[in-house]
Amino acid sequence: MASLTFSLLFSLSLLSSSAIASTAPFLDAVADDPLIRQVVSDGAEAVDELLHADHHFSLFKDKYGKSYANQEEHDYRFSVFKANLRRAKRHQLLDPSAVHGVTKFSDLTPAEFEKSYLGLHKQRLKLPADAQQAPKLPTSDLPADFDWRDHGAVGAVKDQGSCGSCWSFSTIGALEGAHYLATGELLSLSEQQLVDCDHECDPAERNSCDSGCNGGLMNNAFEYILKSGGVQTEKDYPYTGVDGTCKFNKNGIVAGVSNFSVVSIDDDQIAANLVKHGPLAVGINALWMQTYIGGVSCPYICGKSLDHGVVLVGYGAAGYAPIRLKDKPYWIIRNSWGEAWGEDGYYKICRGKNLCGVESMVSTVTAVHLKSQ
Repeated sequence: MASLTFSLLFSLSLLSSSAIASTAPFLDAVADDPLIRQVVSDGAEAVDELLHADHHFSLFKDKYGKSYANQEEHDYRFSVFKANLRRAKRHQLLDPSAVHGVTKFSDLTPAEFEKSYLGLHKQRLKLPADAQQAPKLPTSDLPADFDWRDHGAVGAVKDQGSCGSCWSFSTIGALEGAHYLATGELLSLSEQQLVDCDHECDPAERNSCDSGCNGGLMNNAFEYILKSGGVQTEKDYPYTGVDGTCKFNKNGIVAGVSNFSVVSIDDDQIAANLVKHGPLAVGINALWMQTYIGGVSCPYICGKSLDHGVVLVGYGAAGYAPIRLKDKPYWIIRNSWGEAWGEDGYYKICRGKNLCGVESMVSTVTAVHLKSQ
């Protein structure tokens, strides 16, 4: 396995030999996957010939259970798949500290991917009436590494399906963590309640109302939870992945929000709020995520237009970076595309400098409303 790992590292021509030790555990897990090897292999010749695209499209369909209505649709998806192989190759060159390749989204165009799997409203609203700017917290004694998964505050990775409801998963993920810190009980709360019932927005920004599978914003959702009294469990109000009629039962409330705050664009303050208040609701530009397989994503260029809501659960002191750079600290993100995406459903991205806008829309639940209150 060591020699195979080295071969894979060598094929990633921009990866440095100094990174072998830090990336080996991850690469050991993925090096045998032909869907990874075929994308990151050396060679600047014709990509389709190099990758034997027909064969790898068959592997892709088998691995992810893909089927198409007719031959015309099949042929179109194959053309999109080949375009995404080339795109993953470009992403690999521009983001060498991560691994990019075939994912379950490789038969979707970028526009289709954005429509079905993102969903954060791009308009920037002023803060809801009950939101506050988070006060400055001390940062001198922060741990070098921190991960709420190690402390019981993070539930299993969920899957939003082809519904632009990421904002609800981001909101609920932060509330689940805050409720755990307050009670010691980790509940799985209802994203579908937000999808069906939350249409909160600023009256001056009607085009940014929370709109179920058509998108929303985490701060709006926190405002809805505060005003409605709370949310039910996922068991009592299960996720369907489609817009539905509101079935919220106030008698079933198990957790709510008493106070929430918006954290400034300062990575140390974000880390301090993470450690003190639990997982955070975060917006991000998801440009690099469609082809992401693992590692620490630190692309040379990334826009700050936010289009996806995720949950920030931790950070690391030093992730791998190219040899010409020092090792970079990184954020640990829980996504809502299921465990078959990324690193078992997680994404790592370089910390600092607001890369991909990840530090520009951060919210924390600073007080929860408990069922007994």
